[in-house]
Amino acid sequence: MNNLILQIDTSTSVCSVALSENGQTLAVIDLDEPNAHAAKLTVLIEQILHKTERSMQELKAIAVSMGPGSYTGLRIGVSTAKGLCYGLDIPLIAINTLEALFLGYKEQFGLPEGEAFIPMLDARRMEVYSAVYNHQCKLVKPTSAEIIDANYYNELLASYSRVHLFGSGADKFDELFASNDRVHVQLEFKDSAAFLSPLAFDKFQNKEFEDVAYFEPFYLKDFVVMTKKKVGL
Repeated sequence: MNNLILQIDTSTSVCSVALSENGQTLAVIDLDEPNAHAAKLTVLIEQILHKTERSMQELKAIAVSMGPGSYTGLRIGVSTAKGLCYGLDIPLIAINTLEALFLGYKEQFGLPEGEAFIPMLDARRMEVYSAVYNHQCKLVKPTSAEIIDANYYNELLASYSRVHLFGSGADKFDELFASNDRVHVQLEFKDSAAFLSPLAFDKFQNKEFEDVAYFEPFYLKDFVVMTKKKVGL
């Protein structure tokens, strides 16, 4: 049976959609430009269906990157996915953004034995959302918000020969760890909806679906609206 799944990732600045069949990515479109989520997401969905000569009615499920990540991006991606699921009467699948990012890195670079792998998403300043995996794909430290300094990974390096940082949160630490050859920063490794393919298919086969009416993104932290202080009054 051809299990066609539409995948959406809007957790970072990249607006990404992919189409997979039985866990294999058929096509992906990644767009990294301002306001792409709000302005282009539905257009990209139409484009990928046209590109693969498939229709909405052939979809068996919608998979969405559930977070952590950008509050606004997650809200747009999840609301779009829920709307499609409701309209097409198909299930919703939610994928942890960091887990998908880790598997995407594994496919491209491999996992050397005895080393640790840290997918990370940019928060503010020196803060990131991250998790830690080993070379056996085991989750060593679950998703959390962390503030990183030059000594942050010393404890982890007591157990692992090297750590790899990658994702939208990693680039800002390139200079910080430039003199430490045991901390490798993989620059410009960006999210993609294509990374969701194997995870989405596994959940589809196991019928691990979300409640379309009540599902909410994994924001990790509460969204705070910042207001500028008035000066000179």
